[in-house]
Amino acid sequence: VADEGATTCEVLGTLRNDVGRPPVHEGPYRYVWIVEFPLFVGVDPVTGTPRPGHHPFTRPHPDDVDRIESEPLSVRSIAYDLVLNGWELGSGSIRIHEPELQRRVFAALGITEEEADSKFGFFLRPFDYGAPPHGGFAFGLDRLTAILAGEDNIREVIAYPKTQSGADPMTKSPLSVDGEVLGDLGLRVLPKAD
Repeated sequence: VADEGATTCEVLGTLRNDVGRPPVHEGPYRYVWIVEFPLFVGVDPVTGTPRPGHHPFTRPHPDDVDRIESEPLSVRSIAYDLVLNGWELGSGSIRIHEPELQRRVFAALGITEEEADSKFGFFLRPFDYGAPPHGGFAFGLDRLTAILAGEDNIREVIAYPKTQSGADPMTKSPLSVDGEVLGDLGLRVLPKAD
């Protein structure tokens, strides 16, 4: 496998998981917390700026903040995953809550102050009033249920699963959208390219 570093790691990780791992439900159950993910992963070939490893609001590790501008790819994040026998059960992070630190991360990503205000102003303006430290963790009960039920695919335990192509057999979606609704939203449907 040869490609950009991030792509190569993703493909080899998937291959390792598919080839070298027994079914997750065969136990013994082994949990692990994965921490200190890279804040930035790879560089955009067009802009030359780093890409966020998780999302652009993830807090950098306090020991690495001084390297955001000089060595961005060496900066760790305060992000974490809970993994059971190779299956990610949950994921989370601590968020940036200081406006100046958020500006520095945006600048490293090539996001101007004007662009940040336009896209994220509603989220960023409260930081000027002293937002508290905050974070979160999303736990995948569907994945845990699949493991406990002995299923290798979470679609077997989800009440309304989507197909691999993203279609929903219960609602027959994706559906066509009425032209009036598209007009209200300022959208239009383009014909498929040949």
